[in-house]
Amino acid sequence: MTDLGLPETIVSCLFDLDGVVTKTAVVHAAAWKEMFDAFLRERDGEDFRPFDSGADYDEYVDGRPRADGVRTFLASRGIELPEGGPDDPPDAATVHGLGNRKNELLLEKIRTQGVEAYEGTLRYVEAVREQGLSTAIVSSSANTRDVLRSIDAEHLFDTRIDGVVAAERKLPGKPHPDTFLAAARDLGVEPSKAAVFEDALAGMDAGRAGRFGYVVGVDRVGQADALYRHGADVVVKDLAELGGKS
Repeated sequence: MTDLGLPETIVSCLFDLDGVVTKTAVVHAAAWKEMFDAFLRERDGEDFRPFDSGADYDEYVDGRPRADGVRTFLASRGIELPEGGPDDPPDAATVHGLGNRKNELLLEKIRTQGVEAYEGTLRYVEAVREQGLSTAIVSSSANTRDVLRSIDAEHLFDTRIDGVVAAERKLPGKPHPDTFLAAARDLGVEPSKAAVFEDALAGMDAGRAGRFGYVVGVDRVGQADALYRHGADVVVKDLAELGGKS
C-alpha cells in the first residue's frame, strides 16, 4: 500500500466529513460563532467576550456532537444551562435550544453558500477503493447524508456512522472512540487494521483511544503540532500528499 501512504496492515479507511472530505468546517465555525456571540452578548452585556472561531472552535467544539460542543464551550466560560430536549425551539435558553439554533444557522449557510468538496480527498478515497480497501464516513453531523449527496459522494463509502446513527445506537461522540469503532465493526475489521482520517483534535483523541492502526491528521488550519500531540501518526495538509491518484 505504499502508494497510498499507509502501512501494509491497513484494510479499511475511516474518514471524518467536515474538514476532511468537505470544506464545511469553516461554515460550522461561523455558525457556532454567530449563535454563541448572540447568546453571550445578551447574557453578559458590557462584559461580552466573543466566541473565538479559531481557538474556541478547535478546543471545545470541533468534531464533537452538537450538544457536547454547547456544554463544553459553556463550561469553559463557567456557564451552566438546563439540558432541555432535542425538540427545543432554537430560541430556548437550553443546551439543546442553542444547539438547534446553531444547526438552523448552519443549514441556512449551506443553502446559500453551497458545499464544496476537497478534490484531493475524493481522489484519494477513489484510489483507496480501487486498491480493495473498504471505507466509512464517521461524523458527528446529523446532516452527513445530505452533504454527501450534495457533492455526489455517498457511493464512495461502504458505511456511514453519523449523528443520526450515533443517536439511534446511543454511541457517545468524539473524543470517545465509539463512532469509529462502530464503523470498523460495520466493515468487519479490527481497529488495528483500520486507518482514521481526521482534522479535529477530538478526532485525534478518538483515534488514539480506539487503538486504530494508523491515525492521519489533516491540517487545514495550521495546527500540525497539536494534531501530533493528540495522537496523529502523520499529518498532511491534503490527502493528495499521501499518494493515490494525481
